[in-house]
Amino acid sequence: MKAFKRVLQFSMPYWRRILLSVFASLGVGGMDGMFAYLVEPLLRKIFAENDMAIFAFLPLGIFGLFVVRGVCRYVNEYFIRTAGQLAIQDIRNQVYRNSLGLSMRFHNNNPTGTLMSRLLNDVLVMQEGVASVITGLFRDGFGALFLLGVIFWRNWQLALIAFLVIPMTVYPAQKIGGKIKKLSRHSLGKIGDISSVIQQTFSGIKVVKAFSLEQFETDRFAVLNREYYRFLRRSIKYEVMSSPVMEMITSLGIAAVIWFGGRQVLDGRMTAEAFFSFITAMILVYNPVKRLINSYNVIQRSLGAAERVFEVLDEKPEIVDSPDAVQLENVLGCVELRNVNFAYEGESVLRNISLQTRKGEVVAFVGPSGGGKTTLVSLIPRFYDATSGTVLIDGIDVRKLRLDSLMRQIALVDQETILFNDSVENNIRYGKPRATTDDIREAARAAFALDFIEDLPQGFQTVIGDRGARLSGGQRQRICIARAILKNAPILILDEATSALDTESEQMVQSALNNLMANRTTFVIAHRLSTILHADKIMVIDRGQIVESGTHHDLLRAGGIYRKLYDMQFA
Repeated sequence: MKAFKRVLQFSMPYWRRILLSVFASLGVGGMDGMFAYLVEPLLRKIFAENDMAIFAFLPLGIFGLFVVRGVCRYVNEYFIRTAGQLAIQDIRNQVYRNSLGLSMRFHNNNPTGTLMSRLLNDVLVMQEGVASVITGLFRDGFGALFLLGVIFWRNWQLALIAFLVIPMTVYPAQKIGGKIKKLSRHSLGKIGDISSVIQQTFSGIKVVKAFSLEQFETDRFAVLNREYYRFLRRSIKYEVMSSPVMEMITSLGIAAVIWFGGRQVLDGRMTAEAFFSFITAMILVYNPVKRLINSYNVIQRSLGAAERVFEVLDEKPEIVDSPDAVQLENVLGCVELRNVNFAYEGESVLRNISLQTRKGEVVAFVGPSGGGKTTLVSLIPRFYDATSGTVLIDGIDVRKLRLDSLMRQIALVDQETILFNDSVENNIRYGKPRATTDDIREAARAAFALDFIEDLPQGFQTVIGDRGARLSGGQRQRICIARAILKNAPILILDEATSALDTESEQMVQSALNNLMANRTTFVIAHRLSTILHADKIMVIDRGQIVESGTHHDLLRAGGIYRKLYDMQFA
């Protein structure tokens, strides 16, 4: 019920559409009740009283009745479905917004394909449920009420016989609906697994082809698809079982009514016309009841999806503004870490890290892979919060700063060039959404990217494909550098920004990076020591601790880990 109420709450902003649909559903139900009610007097007038005038106008009356019913049905379905669609649109927007606001830990723990499945497939299943519940409750509910009124008016004893079988359908409907809901959650989970495999395979298609693993990936996909079918097959079994079970139960009421009603007609206690009118109303009333039960199955399936969607909506971001958070303005760029420790999933990653940088300094982090370098710099923009200790910018604890103002002061160039399937101009503009075309050109020039951009087929308007697939590695990296230059943040983080480049591209990118680093406090993670020889400070990180620090020449003379790394690379 909690999930059901939350789904309905999203429909409340569109109550005018729902209200209009309710009035139209009254018309549909009223026409059904009128049709059943008029059967008895019309038959009596035509056949008992031989009234040919009514017989002549009967076809026109029937046509008019169904025209009114058709208009009411159109208005009912159009406005109720659009209200449901708008509600689902709001849910999808909120899920997307909430997902973007969640912390990095959540995104690391949840595959992209699974989140995509919840945003697309699960919400789509919810949409079917919203349409069914609102349409079923109003149109079929009102129709059943009007027809029940007719059959009770005609003969209350027969009506009780017909009505008593309806409560008998509740228990099997609940049992079947519960099974459908449970299977819906499982099957949607399998769809999430399938989406994850598709996303991973297509994003890594070059690796798949390089290792000739097409058949392996095909087989893996087929196994997941088969598992999805197993859950779907069981769900289909219960759904198709629902209608025959309900029909068998309601047939008991129909059989009992025919037997008792037929006896009353034979005994002269009821006219044949009234009995025919009653049978018509009774058969008509079972149709909306049957549709309501089918809608209940759809609702159960959608509630299984709704619970999965609301799990994302209810997820709280780990990194949030404190109540007394302040804006960070006029930043110098002095960064300090005091006795910082960090653990991830209970495992210690950083231990007792302390360092201090002044405005404009270049601080490099080197050391064996897995030592905690990327985690360390991730604490500065609060991708994660330190388990203990303090990270400060200009003497202010980053946990006391508003997140949006903190992010405005930091630019990031990552080893993984994140570009979007959009134009070059829009990819650069991501650093500053309100930037002018001239600003973007200047940023591209400073990043040594202007020449190759202008040589592209549509220049700055060229669409570069998923993750910049139509550009070389060096070109992609220079677009990212142009984006960071445009942002013009006083603190810069470079996470192995040249590690995947050839020598010529590295030289070009390094020149662009030199322009980017000018007058900025810069943190560099580097495996290639040639890129950080002139850093003001070099920190050697090993197993989560700073084991050496100093300038390039100081560390060479010390003969420690840095000396070994240097000798390995320059031997």
